[in-house]
Amino acid sequence: MYEQVSHALLNDILDEFSHRVVREDLRHFYTRLGANFYAIHSLFEHLYGHREDFKEHMVALTERLAQAYIDRPHALKQLDMEREEDHNWFLSPEWVGMALYLDGFAGNLEGLIDRLPYLQELGVNMVHVMPILRCPLGASDGGYAVSDFRNIDPRAGTLEDIAALSESMRKRGMLLTLDVVVNHTSNEHEWAQKAREGDKSHQDFYYVFPNRDVPDMFEETLPEIFPENAPGNFTWDEEMGKWVMTVFNEYQWDLNYSNPAVFIEMVDIILFWANQGADIVRLDAVAFLWKKIGTTSQNEREAHLILQLMKDCCQVAAPGVLFIAEAIVAPSEIIKYFGEDAVIAKECEVAYNATFMALLWDAVATKNAKLLDQGIKSLPHKLDRATWLNYIRCHDDIGLGFDDADIRTCNYDPYAHRRFLVDWFTGAFEGSPARGRPFGVNHKTGDARIAGALASLAGLETALEINDPEAIEHSVELILTLHGMMLSFGGIPLLWYGDEIGTFNDCSFLDDVNKANDARWIHRPRINWDRADRRFDHGTVEQRIFDGLKRMIAVRKNTPAFADFNNRELIDVSNPHLFVFLRTHPTMPTSSVLVVANFDLTPQYLDLEELSQRGLFRYGQLQDLVTGDSPALFNNRVVVPPCHFYWLANQRARATF
Repeated sequence: MYEQVSHALLNDILDEFSHRVVREDLRHFYTRLGANFYAIHSLFEHLYGHREDFKEHMVALTERLAQAYIDRPHALKQLDMEREEDHNWFLSPEWVGMALYLDGFAGNLEGLIDRLPYLQELGVNMVHVMPILRCPLGASDGGYAVSDFRNIDPRAGTLEDIAALSESMRKRGMLLTLDVVVNHTSNEHEWAQKAREGDKSHQDFYYVFPNRDVPDMFEETLPEIFPENAPGNFTWDEEMGKWVMTVFNEYQWDLNYSNPAVFIEMVDIILFWANQGADIVRLDAVAFLWKKIGTTSQNEREAHLILQLMKDCCQVAAPGVLFIAEAIVAPSEIIKYFGEDAVIAKECEVAYNATFMALLWDAVATKNAKLLDQGIKSLPHKLDRATWLNYIRCHDDIGLGFDDADIRTCNYDPYAHRRFLVDWFTGAFEGSPARGRPFGVNHKTGDARIAGALASLAGLETALEINDPEAIEHSVELILTLHGMMLSFGGIPLLWYGDEIGTFNDCSFLDDVNKANDARWIHRPRINWDRADRRFDHGTVEQRIFDGLKRMIAVRKNTPAFADFNNRELIDVSNPHLFVFLRTHPTMPTSSVLVVANFDLTPQYLDLEELSQRGLFRYGQLQDLVTGDSPALFNNRVVVPPCHFYWLANQRARATF
């Protein structure tokens, strides 16, 4: 879009820039900058236009973008152009991810390169390496308290190792995902150290106050993120002699994005990691980017404007890179992190589907899909060119942030139902086989979240311990069913490392003084590779889970209906134990897949008459895409075994896949 004020400024910037940059081919940079500059200027002016130094910062931002483009390796520039041509590339069903802690999975970056064939064997082609930037020992928050944004933990390796990993993955057709913690730094970061020394310009990088007047006003409405371990939102820094905002932990200082210098530095850091080979950048804690007295300081409009501006800047220097929004918030809020465009994601192309994850766990505990169905109905419609990241477990806890209205619609009391779920998954409820731990208990409100490994929460650890064949069968089937939902729902499925072989809780964290107070370490395991080798031993739980996932992943990649084009339809059925939805490719309507999951411990049936009245599966023999078999039928009803799922298609349409 042409607009005189912004383009006059752009002409001035480029005229000055051209005198200093010679012998560089900047044609693509100039084209992208021209296409995006009006949006960049408008957003930057909205956020910072009131400042006298606005133009100075605008020039500095543009120069950073140009330098990032110049520094971008040729191979990545080629990839940018390929992805610009195929702009829906990330909506394909071919992508299957795994998130992992490097030390727990492979030791270091060299070890991860050696383990790439293992991931390929499973079918994983997108790897999220959990944060490996430098953090203080003992105060790292699992890698999210960064003391140096441009260097990695020496225990993980070097920047050269990152380059080698990126190149190896690119040759294998795999995507690399890396974290940038955009909301805060460690209190040992260079910026924080300079602030402590009295440098006013770096104190302005944070929310710093001489007394409690302003902090107390903030505290009136700010929630506590970690009420057990880090109550309150401000910490007195003795050396600086001031209060600093620390929403997460006392050693994590919140960045002040009302300062344009902070924005410019963080954009430069994002582009730095894009140039190291990250195909996808996960932006951590994006809901907290803008602080405002009288609010929860989450999901503020300015936070969205910052993300839009970050995306526009990235489109100029590294347009092939995707953003993941790490915002674990209500469905009505998470949807906004895709952006406000009617079709295209203008903030982050990918967002965590925490709602779906939590609803699946509700179905596990209740043995029915009532709240799962209701919650999915309430999930807002996403943009066409955006996608969910679907997961069952991750590095974080399981929050129970269901909408109270949805809970009441299912005839549950919200407080009592959440209490039941915590009790069920921590094994406090009579008859529960789950072995999780409570996390983030708020004694003021009674709220709590859940920590635990998938196999332990699903009852497999208990079943093996008591050697109950039926319980083992149900647990293995349940683990596969949860993954079956994740792989077919619509979006990019993200496995958590160790779940592919049924890894249990790892209680060794209790022996580490730096981890013992954080129950989430129970599901951040160190992989036992001897146990992983049991995937080759027929009949073991490791073999059944690994091969089951391997087969499902292969089928997903060859099922056009599983591409994410908002092509999912929730199907209401009379049986409350079943979760049923239809996937249909927009250009291949005959390749529809009916996904059916039974969360009960007894066989359930799906009445085909209910479907035929809707024009679904009226003709042909039904076939399960995963096994290739036809499911059992009785009186025109499909029998779904306990804790089992089907991906059903008409047999005559099977050739489509």
